[in-house]
Amino acid sequence: MRGISLLPMGAALVGCSTTAAPPAMRSAQSQAQFQRLLAGKVAGPSVSCLPSTRANDMTVIDEDTVIFRQSGNHFYVGHMQGGCSNLGRPGYALLTKQIGSSGLCHGDIATVIDTHSGFTVGSCTIGDFIPYSGPAHG
Repeated sequence: MRGISLLPMGAALVGCSTTAAPPAMRSAQSQAQFQRLLAGKVAGPSVSCLPSTRANDMTVIDEDTVIFRQSGNHFYVGHMQGGCSNLGRPGYALLTKQIGSSGLCHGDIATVIDTHSGFTVGSCTIGDFIPYSGPAHG
């Protein structure tokens, strides 16, 4: 009987540990960067795959959000499912692997690496992407 009573508590703890922090928990600096990059742009319907992108066109906002620049006025906001631990902290980077010609897609696994040691320090699953387009801002 004792094992049965612990089962719901264990399930509740697992559920809590995988819940992503809501965007409202973003730091003021991260929120300002997010708003600056998307100022004047309009969101489109979400897409499951991102066209090919270059790593230097990726801006980490926080553990849950990465913005990919496709051109001067077209961005994709990617939300990581469950968040990527340590992403956005100095000395860490998001490593993605593009499989095939479809680019990054919903469900692909990304890893967070320590740029000094090369060790993996976290991982996450890529969610859908929300395209934003509009006039370019300097």
